[in-house]
Amino acid sequence: MRAAGTDKAGDDVTQPEFGEPQPEFGEPRREFTAIHSHGLARVAAATPLVVTAEPARNAEATVALARQADTDGVDVVVFPELGLSSYALDDLHLQDALLGAVEQAVDTVCRASRELAPLLLVGAPLRRRGRLYNTALAISRGRILGVVPKTFLPNYREYYEKRWFASGAGVTGEEITVAGRTVPFGTDLIFEAADLPDLVVGVEICEDYWAPIPPSSYAAMAGATLLANLSASNIVVGKAADRAHLSAAQSARALAAYVYSAAGTGESTTDLAWDGQGTIHELGDLLAESERFADTPQLLVADVDLARVRQERMRTGTFNDSAAAAGRPEQRFRTVRFDHRPHRRDVGLRRHQRRFPFVPDTAERLDLDCYEAFNIQVHGLARRFRATGGGRMVIGVSGGLDSTHALIVAAKACDRLEVPRTTILGYTLPGFATSDETKANAWALMHALGVEAAEIDIRPAARQLLADLGHPAAEGTATYDVTYENVQAGLRTDYLFRLANHHGGFVVGTGDLSELALGWCTYGVGDQMSHYAVNAGVPKTLIQYLIRWAVGHDQFDADTGKLLTAVLDTEISPELVPADAETGAIQSTQDRIGPYELHDFFLYHLLRHGLAPSKIAFLAWHAWRDALADGWPAGFPDAERHAYDMATIVRWLREFLHRFMASQFKRSALPNGPKVSFGGTLSPRGDWRAPSDASAAAWLAELDRNGPQL
Repeated sequence: MRAAGTDKAGDDVTQPEFGEPQPEFGEPRREFTAIHSHGLARVAAATPLVVTAEPARNAEATVALARQADTDGVDVVVFPELGLSSYALDDLHLQDALLGAVEQAVDTVCRASRELAPLLLVGAPLRRRGRLYNTALAISRGRILGVVPKTFLPNYREYYEKRWFASGAGVTGEEITVAGRTVPFGTDLIFEAADLPDLVVGVEICEDYWAPIPPSSYAAMAGATLLANLSASNIVVGKAADRAHLSAAQSARALAAYVYSAAGTGESTTDLAWDGQGTIHELGDLLAESERFADTPQLLVADVDLARVRQERMRTGTFNDSAAAAGRPEQRFRTVRFDHRPHRRDVGLRRHQRRFPFVPDTAERLDLDCYEAFNIQVHGLARRFRATGGGRMVIGVSGGLDSTHALIVAAKACDRLEVPRTTILGYTLPGFATSDETKANAWALMHALGVEAAEIDIRPAARQLLADLGHPAAEGTATYDVTYENVQAGLRTDYLFRLANHHGGFVVGTGDLSELALGWCTYGVGDQMSHYAVNAGVPKTLIQYLIRWAVGHDQFDADTGKLLTAVLDTEISPELVPADAETGAIQSTQDRIGPYELHDFFLYHLLRHGLAPSKIAFLAWHAWRDALADGWPAGFPDAERHAYDMATIVRWLREFLHRFMASQFKRSALPNGPKVSFGGTLSPRGDWRAPSDASAAAWLAELDRNGPQL
């Protein structure tokens, strides 16, 4: 290995020599249940109880939390600003006795870290060439990897840091000697784990992230996926929310994970107070927040998905463009590589994993998402109606979830357009397996909404078509194959298109995002086609909540609300095959292709994040293995709270991957329709552009290679 501190800017400070063995590309992951096998890392914001101006005792408190973090499987621990000296020291910062004790404290922490796995980011005042710097030290396995000085020194209101400290602005490519160790020094340092992909750490200190362009923005553009802020921000009313907003915004803007650790109990309260706020964010989302004003040491722990960060940067061209506009920071920064030797074992998962990624868990956010989604659909359909010159909307109403939702969206679009709801031509098109319940629901709903309603029995035409094809079902044989099903599905759409021609209107599609993902729709003259696919951006798991939202927010009268609620209790079925003669059980979509709640989970993580199938299985297992665990969306029925074991998850994931890839040709000819969810859409003009000839083989092979051994 080359010696540290001798490379030019833009090079690794330490890196393997040519010829040293490197991990084989595509090698199997070591342990499926370990977070490190899936690109996650465990991070912590530590708040020790400091003692004012007693570095030795502060070093002990730091080491105690570092050991606790090691036991907990943490990879990176972020301590508060100037934690080894304490922050509120005023002119004591300039006393050599104190500064000498700080270097002894650094030595104590370094020696204690030799057998500890976490990378420690510790705050301390350090002397260099006649200046004093407010710094963060990166310490790993007994080594000081480097020291990052604070760039922006507050000198307003209660802060007077320029009285004691020099700014690190412009300090790059330098070294510093600390506790007898000469190590890299400057604002151009990032720290990369040589044996844990995607763990690259950038550091800033307190005021730095209040600046218009925080230093961590450049560190992120240079490759840092995890940003850390060592802070001693004092607390006043309302400031905690501001700090959380800044952390969230920086993690979103820099496409990174962000750990913030503020000073707490033990700091001098001569004129100020301290709350020990700690937060962990990822791409704008809050993963964890600490107890504030605690009287005991705090270690806030969460698992951040650094592979997700990398993938998000890959798909967001603005990130690379920003790096280019900033003069390519990766060419100026020095990368200090270190052997992390992480805990490659099952340490659980310390992050909330949503069962329904398209559906928020909290009632407040769910209400907002439903409001926005419903109005996106209404607005889109109203705009398309205006563009067509204002004819008629033609909808096939089955009494199921999708057609019901499309119908109420159309009704609201009419209200917004100030045209009568009789503008909508609703048709029930009963076939060989249409149940009395769904047909009755369809009729009742059309009457309640005041649309123009009619019925066309497709069975005579279907029998004729089957006879023309020479299909056995035409002679009464119970041959319920794909031809039998698609004859009915195709006739329904054929009638709707011709009705639209006849009445000068357009067909409003009812199929949803989940069906498009699975190819569970009849291509061409079938439910895959319409003039405007108003539901194409809405997954099945969200549609039921949109209907509940419409009822709960009195979008329609009470009687209509009761009918909508009844639809929610209906079994999801295409109603193309007659019910079982012995049991009376109707054709069930989910019995055949698997639970939509799992398929929507798979779809979100494949479409939105491009995750490997083994990682999707890992996350699904944590999300779905325990029905009694918290995190169900507000109002979710107890009777519908399911759990799935790993074998079931893998079974349906394989089914999903096969169907998803094989069905691209249907999505390549998708009609127009509004994007609704941040999770994405399958429009060939939008979020998903893929060839129709691709195979699922590579995805299935990855699952076999890196997935669980069943």
